[in-house]
Parts: sequence; C-alpha cells; structure tokens
Amino acid sequence: MSDQTYQPTLSQLRAFVAVAECRHFGSAAACLNVRQPTLSQALASLESGLGVRLIERSTRRVLVTPAGEQLLGQAKSILDAADGFLASAAGVGDTLAGPLRLGIIPTVAPYVLPSFLPALHTHLPALVLHVVEDQTARLLDSLRTGSLDVAVLALPSDAAGTREIPLYTEEFVIAAPPGHEIAGRVDVDVAALDGMPLLLLDDGHCLRDQTLDLCRSVDARPLPGDTRATSLSTVVQCVAGGLGVTLVPETALPVETARANLETSRFADPAPGRTIGLVFRSTSAHVERYEALASLLADAAPTRG
Repeated sequence: MSDQTYQPTLSQLRAFVAVAECRHFGSAAACLNVRQPTLSQALASLESGLGVRLIERSTRRVLVTPAGEQLLGQAKSILDAADGFLASAAGVGDTLAGPLRLGIIPTVAPYVLPSFLPALHTHLPALVLHVVEDQTARLLDSLRTGSLDVAVLALPSDAAGTREIPLYTEEFVIAAPPGHEIAGRVDVDVAALDGMPLLLLDDGHCLRDQTLDLCRSVDARPLPGDTRATSLSTVVQCVAGGLGVTLVPETALPVETARANLETSRFADPAPGRTIGLVFRSTSAHVERYEALASLLADAAPTRG
C-alpha cells in the first residue's frame, strides 16, 4: 500500500526513467552519472513510497512492469516540466538546447531533413537532435510514453493528450510511367483514378491510407495490385518501370523525379493533399521552443517551383 503523504523526488523519477529506457542498471547509472547503488536505492525508495513495483529485476534482464509502463509517460512529463522550469529560471526558456528526440514519418524525412538539419545547426547550435523515422501509429505511441519529444506527421493526428502546430500543406501529384495517358495533364479529376493500377505503400503508412480515403471519397475503385513497398522511392521506381501509377506528396517531387523516369500530372482545383505538422504532448513545458522548431521545419519544406 502506498503512503498517501509520499512525494517522489526528481532524482527518484530520473532513476526510474533511466532504468526503463536503458533496461540495464549499470548503463542507467552511467547515463545519470551516479553510482549504481545510488540509482538502485532511488528506484527502491520510489517503488516503496508508491507501493508499486515499477521494474522487474532478474540476473539476466531488466523489464518494465505493466504498472511501470503505465506510469512511465507521466514520469517523463514531470521531468520535462521540471527541466522547462529550470530553463526558464535560467533565462533560456526560449532557446532549444540539449537533447531532443524527434520522430518523423518516412514520406517526409528524406525530403525535409536535407534542408532542415543544416538550418538547425545554424540557428540552434546547442540542440542535440536524435531522429527516429517510423510510421505514424508507432510515433504517436512513442510520444505518449515519452520516448519521443516531438513528431512530424500528417494532421490531424487525433491523438489524445497532444498539441499540434501545422507546418505546411502540400498537394498530391500523380506519378505515371512515360507515355501514360494521364501524363502532363493539370486538370485531372480524382474519379479518373477509377480502374487505374494504383501502387501503394505497405500497411501502416499514412500516405497509403490517405490515398485510399481519397479514392473512397469519389467512389473510385483503382485496380488492386500486388506491388507494395515500405518506401516511397521504391514505389516510384516501380511506377517508372511501368507497373502502375501512384500519388506523390508535392515535397517529394524534386527528389523522386530526379532519380526516376517519371511523368507527372496534377489534379484539378481544389487539389487533394495533406497538412504536415509538429505534434507534442500537451503537458510539455516547451511550447515556445517547439514553435521555434516548427518555424525551421516549415522553412525547410521544398516549395512548388
């Protein structure tokens, strides 16, 4: 049973988070720059005060218990808020510095990072960025548990407990093999996709879902294909090889058309597309700093030329 008067210390919470992330007491102690017995004592005191087992220990492995998994995200949010408070007190609350864990979906990362990373080094040199590329669902899970600080993905995320900053909106462009009947047109109706062999990314990619939703919105039934891929570049190469057509986000065009023999066509206005945004936990104390990060990301997005 927990002590109702118990108040965990930040050191105890940091010990819990470090062990949960490292899954190794020695590594966690090194990460926090403390001795292992000190770390173990802090974690034991936290578990005793809460009356909850957070970490399962054995001679060969360290596991986070179900209760620990449930509380881990809140512990990270508390530490985020504490770090934000200290940064504000030091007069640097409006500056991004130190480590930042950024998640980003695969249909954005290759096209925005080449411009974003140099800008980051120039404008926020004290920031230490860690990039995780993954599908939307897993990025949101990592955001909720505190494994990520922010994520770049298609809006709306519809994720409880998060806030969103729109970065940019882009159109979908049809990529087709050379000589295709639709190539070069700028007035394509979405219904024209009906009956076309449409190549899609694999399950879990938001661009796949967005493409299928667009087809359903006009009752278009593209021909089902057996070709699927985990990267947009692979899909584009299959299109160039004559296996079908696909929809490409506008920001991807400069890269993908440069390395594949493609024809493109555009939808009639209003053209379908998507909004990309920065998502973070609503409990974060770093809203102003994430807004600065969002501005750099928006500027890094390729524009229609």
